[in-house]
Amino acid sequence: MPAWLTVVGIGEDGFAGLGRAARRALLEASVVYGGERHLAMLPARLAARRAAWPKPFDLAPLLAERNGAVESAGAVCVLASGDPMLFGVGATLARQLPAGELRVLPAPSSLSLAAARLGWPLQDVATVSLVGRPLPTLNAHLHDGARVFVLSADGRTPAALAELLNARGFGATRMTVLEHLGGESERCIDGRADQWSAGDVAALNLIALECRATEGAPRLPLTTGLPDDAFRHDGQLTKRDVRAITLARLAPTPGELLWDVGAGSGSIGIEWMRAHPTCRAIAIEGHAERQRFIEHNRDALGVPGLQLVAGRAPDALEGLAVPDAVFIGGGVTVPGVLDACWARLRGGGRLVANAVTLQGEASLVAWRKQYGGTLTRIALADAQPLGGFDTWRQALPITLLDVTKPVHHTDVTAIVNAANSASSTSGTLTTSADSPQP
Repeated sequence: MPAWLTVVGIGEDGFAGLGRAARRALLEASVVYGGERHLAMLPARLAARRAAWPKPFDLAPLLAERNGAVESAGAVCVLASGDPMLFGVGATLARQLPAGELRVLPAPSSLSLAAARLGWPLQDVATVSLVGRPLPTLNAHLHDGARVFVLSADGRTPAALAELLNARGFGATRMTVLEHLGGESERCIDGRADQWSAGDVAALNLIALECRATEGAPRLPLTTGLPDDAFRHDGQLTKRDVRAITLARLAPTPGELLWDVGAGSGSIGIEWMRAHPTCRAIAIEGHAERQRFIEHNRDALGVPGLQLVAGRAPDALEGLAVPDAVFIGGGVTVPGVLDACWARLRGGGRLVANAVTLQGEASLVAWRKQYGGTLTRIALADAQPLGGFDTWRQALPITLLDVTKPVHHTDVTAIVNAANSASSTSGTLTTSADSPQP
């Protein structure tokens, strides 16, 4: 099928700034979809019907044009800001349509224009979109010396961002707000986060950050094993060294989904998501106070997209998306938890479970005997004072089970039946007895 839809990137310089191919596509179109601001940029001589996006935004009316456009050979156009494939509607449409049905004609993106204005090599700058995303998304990118482009949600974003930077210990950060890039009304506003007084700015803006940490600001490395005090918790926390080993066994890769079962403070799921922007995680936790810890920690550490399921396994696992990896930090002795997680894990996925009690260890030993995998004993010691000297203080040893599910698993039905049977018992998941607390 030939391309029936053309997505045209348009800048603040409007129709006059478009290339020949983009102008021709609009002149020949039977209908043009876009935001009201973009549609107002079109000259009156265009014969195409103008269709503003519905509110709330919905692609259904546009996609309904498909059959008619193909039958009548009438072209359909969409107007989008700058490069439509950069956090834009072009990327959304590319997930809905075969590549052959879609043609994209990009204009310079706001990021390209901002890099040109500031003299920043674009490949060295991180990008965060706050359009439809929570402000704490930025927290994962706050590192001393980092350069970040932030796509604003509206004119209030710069002031809100300055407040966040101050609260996170980055008040010395240089902020540059670029309004209406590429248009006649283009303007640049400079200032420090801790001295920001510009108030509301134009709704169409991009913020450039040169991050500078003040004394005492938390230092959050890119590697796994964040400091324990980076998390708010009540002691139910997979401690730093054990957490790093556990995440190495879970082995996150882009786009994968983790179940963090008996999540406690959420530390495993949070660090899983920090490994790559496309990593996803679901934290399953039945303790109300710990649920609040997870909500705080996911925002503070820059992964507000972490999904929290308030409930106890195995019952709380029903209906969740199929995971690529499962971590069980507490509850391996609860009937049905291991079975339910194993049954729902995709073929080729990894299951990692930690235990600190003899009963928990016995459950993992029995599981390994039936399904294979490896068992690892983790024994750590810290140097601590003893009178006028120092000595080693042993932490509680951890038993770690690491097993990969066969791609072609033949016993899924039996396991599902066993899990369903176990879930009807009175057993519930806790995060006390079997959670690592070395």
